[in-house]
Amino acid sequence: MIGIRTTGNATLIAYDGKPVLVTDPWLGEEDAAYFGSWNLAYKISEDIKIDIQSAEFVWFSHGHPDHLNPSSYKKFFGKRILLPNHVGGRICMGLREAGFDVSVLPDRKWIEISSNIKVFCITTIIQDAVLLIDVNGKLFVNLNDAGTRGCTTTIRNIVKQYKDSYLLSLSGYGDADMINFYDENGSFVEPLAANNKLVGNQLSLVARSIGTNNVIPFSSFHQYQRTDSQWAKKYVTPIEAYKNGFDFDNLNFIEPFVSMDCRSGENYSEKLEEIDLPVFEPKEFGDCWSEELIKGDLDLIDSYFRRKDPVKKFLSFINFRVGGKDNIIKLKGTKGKGITFEVPRGSLMTAINEEIFDDLLIGNFMKTTLHDMRDLYEGDFAIYVAKYGDNGRAQSFEEIREYQQLYYKRIGITRFYEAFLNSVAGVSKRVLPNNRESIWFLRAKKAYHFLK
Repeated sequence: MIGIRTTGNATLIAYDGKPVLVTDPWLGEEDAAYFGSWNLAYKISEDIKIDIQSAEFVWFSHGHPDHLNPSSYKKFFGKRILLPNHVGGRICMGLREAGFDVSVLPDRKWIEISSNIKVFCITTIIQDAVLLIDVNGKLFVNLNDAGTRGCTTTIRNIVKQYKDSYLLSLSGYGDADMINFYDENGSFVEPLAANNKLVGNQLSLVARSIGTNNVIPFSSFHQYQRTDSQWAKKYVTPIEAYKNGFDFDNLNFIEPFVSMDCRSGENYSEKLEEIDLPVFEPKEFGDCWSEELIKGDLDLIDSYFRRKDPVKKFLSFINFRVGGKDNIIKLKGTKGKGITFEVPRGSLMTAINEEIFDDLLIGNFMKTTLHDMRDLYEGDFAIYVAKYGDNGRAQSFEEIREYQQLYYKRIGITRFYEAFLNSVAGVSKRVLPNNRESIWFLRAKKAYHFLK
């Protein structure tokens, strides 16, 4: 076959008579993610697993464990690993040290990997990446979780050259982020994911902004399996929701988990089998909620955050409530502005020592309380800690300036226009109602994607 298959969470297999390329192969089941909190929603059939593990090239977009899974990736030792040219090179260095055969793809340049397949990789400033895949003249735009930040125009200009183009992108109600918030009185804060049901509308807007004429839901298929993250199941996007609000008049919707022949254009949906997992206690993943910090832990946590200059300047404190005891790190920011994280010691210290704090946020078993803050993106907390700091290895003001300049050079002058749009979008989010299905929110979102 000359074609593609989609499976798992964000896995695409490209064939040229045989499996040539596989993207972000998280195999699920015994390979959990986010400290055991996530697993795949649907089984990967044995024949597809064989194809995945037979592919000559393996591309990883970024370091989140539902893409670069700490158990799954080891099964691809001996394969040719393709990576985006991320500034800092953390993934590249780590895989090479482990003995993997790693090649870094040049940014924004076509590379032929077989007679009928070529790829075009784009890095983003938040340490994610886009992969455009040309299979026999059909274009697959794999955005996974990256969005089109800094590359909307580039992608649109390439899409224009193709008769058949396909968007593959993260979408959903919004639980693939920290939504486990509590107010200062200890009451749960209903997440925006509760009223963000028009998933098809999200996909349609992205597709129209870059010009693709087909949409395949992608990078959105997980379930929760820890007892302390089970509450989030109600915010997981059901597979039938991807059609809600979809623009069927102008775009073609293709069911997720599809096999497509890129010569004839024919496609068919794979038979889905849900993964019926038991619910696991936190202790199965090294966590005990009653365990307190031990000597030396707080010093490590303190050092981890103090290395990040913007965080140290923005917040006045970060409190880690571990084993029922508060552990406060005093910083130099605005008085009263801070965050309380209630979290088990095991996962916390792993996140600190391995510098993977984002995994705690996305796992949604850690409870978060904001003090004099709207969200975790105020002051770019999540970006400075996880994207620039942990993954980009840029923590001081000078390191961050150099890091940003490298990406700005790749993006070019379009970054000024995108920065303007993002600032307008930020203001809009603060003044518009939280109901994602309100007429004003939908109009603003449509305008934003049109202007992109």
